[in-house]
Amino acid sequence: MFDLLSEHHWVALFGLIGGLLLGLAARLGRFCTLGAIEDMLYGGSNVRMRMWGVAIGVAIIGSFLLMSTGWLVDSSTYYLSIRWMPMASIAGGLVFGYGMALSGNCGYGAVARLGGGDLRSFVIVLVMGVATFVALSGPLAPIREYLFYQSDVTLGETPPGIAHILSGTLGLPIAAIGMAIGLTVLAFAAASKELWKKPMQVFWAAAVGLGVIIGWAGTAWVAREGFEALPVVSHSFAAPLGESIMWWMTGSARPLSFAVGSIAGVWVGAFIGSLIRGHFRWEACEDPRELRRQILGAALMGVGAVTALGCSVGQGLSAFSVLALSAPVTFLAIFVGAALGLRQLIMGFQPAE
Repeated sequence: MFDLLSEHHWVALFGLIGGLLLGLAARLGRFCTLGAIEDMLYGGSNVRMRMWGVAIGVAIIGSFLLMSTGWLVDSSTYYLSIRWMPMASIAGGLVFGYGMALSGNCGYGAVARLGGGDLRSFVIVLVMGVATFVALSGPLAPIREYLFYQSDVTLGETPPGIAHILSGTLGLPIAAIGMAIGLTVLAFAAASKELWKKPMQVFWAAAVGLGVIIGWAGTAWVAREGFEALPVVSHSFAAPLGESIMWWMTGSARPLSFAVGSIAGVWVGAFIGSLIRGHFRWEACEDPRELRRQILGAALMGVGAVTALGCSVGQGLSAFSVLALSAPVTFLAIFVGAALGLRQLIMGFQPAE
């Protein structure tokens, strides 16, 4: 198989396929992190939050099914190979969520909106991509490493996963516990008459979960069969934005990666979805104050995502799919940060009457 395409091309292709599903889901299924939070807090609807539950449930079931067959090795995944840092999850999640509210989108949502012609999102993508590398390997990296030193899980140490810890306590197989949790999450999320009034929303939520599974399965296959020692990853939209920007600038000197394929897939999927819906139109920012707010929000998202080791998709879906301890804590912190930001934008920090 590697005679037809190189290992780098294969991982980029798997990223592209999964990204297409995520991009289509954003435009055709209205799958959106901030939108789900805003609907729940101010719209009186939890339908889009339940869509997140469906996506998480499907992703968990699929990921642990891969583990049960030996296709996916838990220790090869980033989220289960490093020790969990609770304060990093909380601090990074809060900063990311607040920045997401200020900019009006997360990284995934910004790429999806860019596919629909929103040039404001292009600014968010650029700023967030640069900010992630500033915190990851740039001037802020020493400060981040000092405050939140990252260390690997040692041999024989229990990986920081919910299913792994429960397995050690209950003596049950890790995969069985993981799939049971996934089924529980899926059943709870899908138990809504409002959600099923639009079955296509359930379909697109499940498609997002499938996109995460494709990422794990595809990169695990390449890592197992190939010789390049490429990482086993799935979708995230913080550092991959910066990585994609670097590839577009220096592609002749840098190989393709899953991140580049994933970002391109979301953009193309969103573009196709916007054409299907007839929603494609060029949009630009008319208010300098709005642009300033979006730039600040994008910078905060980049720094927050690096601190928390993932964004709303990286932690909220990919890390959740392997039941990393960091996932629910980071997702909750993102929710709280976004709630604070939305309150500031909509109501100001005035006491409720």
